[in-house]
Amino acid sequence: MTAGGQPARRSVFVAEVAVLLVATVVDAVQVSGGDGPRGVLGPLLTMVVPYAGTAAAILAVLRRRFPRRIELLAGAVMGLSLLGTAAAGFVEQVPAQPPLTEVLAVLLLAAAGCRRLPSARAAVLAVAACVTVVLAPIVRYGLDYPAALFPVAAALAWGAAVALGLILRDADARHRRDLERIRTEDRLQLARDLHDLVAHHVTGIVVRTRAAQALAANPAAPAQDPAEVYDQIEHAAAEALTATRGLVGVLRSDEPLPSPSLVLGDVVRVAAGEEVAVHVGDDVEALPLPPRVSVALHRVLLEALTNSRRHARATGVRVTARSDDGDLVLEIDNDGVPDGVAAQGGHGVLGMTERMAELGGELAAGPHGHDGWRVTARLPLGPDDDPFDTVPRGI
Repeated sequence: MTAGGQPARRSVFVAEVAVLLVATVVDAVQVSGGDGPRGVLGPLLTMVVPYAGTAAAILAVLRRRFPRRIELLAGAVMGLSLLGTAAAGFVEQVPAQPPLTEVLAVLLLAAAGCRRLPSARAAVLAVAACVTVVLAPIVRYGLDYPAALFPVAAALAWGAAVALGLILRDADARHRRDLERIRTEDRLQLARDLHDLVAHHVTGIVVRTRAAQALAANPAAPAQDPAEVYDQIEHAAAEALTATRGLVGVLRSDEPLPSPSLVLGDVVRVAAGEEVAVHVGDDVEALPLPPRVSVALHRVLLEALTNSRRHARATGVRVTARSDDGDLVLEIDNDGVPDGVAAQGGHGVLGMTERMAELGGELAAGPHGHDGWRVTARLPLGPDDDPFDTVPRGI
């Protein structure tokens, strides 16, 4: 989506500039092709009109560079157009004073204003643009047939420009709402995992403290340096504070949750770390992942590995990623059996299941083999050109 957005915007910009250049040339040719106007303002109007159209075209293009100055740019363009329209009323004979470039520039700025400005200011700009584009052909060409068709065409073009601006305005609003919804969902999922993270670190501190107390109360136990115990407790507490601070920082941030990578092999290895055995099948090693899928799989792997360390007496953990019958399969195996709470499904397993369900997949966790435990996440794959076309899209 991002990769294709920039070329598309560049193509629209090039087309816009090309149309304005053609309109400017047409205006200049028509002005130079008619008889010389008479009257007090005739010679001045002959010199000003072509350059007014060129200036209007440049100002309309500049709205992309200065999106916060749309009102100022629109006011300048409409001022130039109305000046030419008013001057045409004082000329005894105006063979051809075409406002094509001015009308196009006004319409571009009117559409941009309807898209980006607050409602009241957008309405004022739209009304002013309507008056400008309709009044210009009426004053400059009159209302005789077929000249009377020009104001009708200008009004229809104004309506189309305003409609386009409102459509883009609605699309922007829906896009912002969808992004906010996704951020909120991610933070709610992260908040559900907060208790697991805090419990993990605090449990480690409690275990170390009770172990030190038990050794101190046992005369047969070898003497233990209290400073070493304090160092271990301090280290565990520091880890807990760092992890909790990082999680709370993500919850407070307005940015989307970070994605470690958009390639499956990298996602699996980053989540597993150096202490876990990892095997990624060659057919899925370089599988490209959408950002939403990357974040979800990363969180599922982290949660499964955390559970294996916290709830099991595991001496070995293995993560496998492979394809099976058109599905992407992630398996996390450890050789320790979780206790009763984890086996019945705690918050961590529930959160992983919800994450996979949101992607159209499924997750299973339970005993495997002798004294083993396996978490299996399965996600359907689509065709090779878009393997995740079955994933529900939030935007």
